[in-house]
Amino acid sequence: MKIGLLSDTHGWLHPRLFDHFAECDEIWHAGDIGTIEIADKLVAFKPLRAVYGNVDNALVRTVYKEHAIFLAEEIRVWITHIGGYPGHYDKRVARELKENPPDLFICGHSHIAKVMYDDKSGFLFVNPGAAGHNGFHKFMTAVRFQIDGKNIHDFELIELGERSKIIS
Repeated sequence: MKIGLLSDTHGWLHPRLFDHFAECDEIWHAGDIGTIEIADKLVAFKPLRAVYGNVDNALVRTVYKEHAIFLAEEIRVWITHIGGYPGHYDKRVARELKENPPDLFICGHSHIAKVMYDDKSGFLFVNPGAAGHNGFHKFMTAVRFQIDGKNIHDFELIELGERSKIIS
């Protein structure tokens, strides 16, 4: 299973994302989609699993939940927007992460791309950074990876360019 992962699009999709995610089976969005139209464009392209973020309006929040917990192959996945990072998980998720940890924990919000194994918690943590042009990040990023049974592998950080050099 090939996954295209992004977050923090804030109402704008980089046109190259469609090329980068062409071979993906699903797209996962870790919140701050921006508008329902952005989600609809992704749904028209590939199956989409998404959560809402703190900037998403009521319409996005009626279609997508705050948390998505599901199985992908044999991997238990938890996607949320505001999750913190290893050693500093947000209080809204910290207790559940400790009591019922997933195999793969994905969040957005920080606009900082990070992929790391949390040895203390026993799961893989991923934040794809920010794929949109709004925010403080310098480079727009997304992530591509594969899941085979219980294996998560072939992580690729996709740099979409500098935020200040937007391609329409």
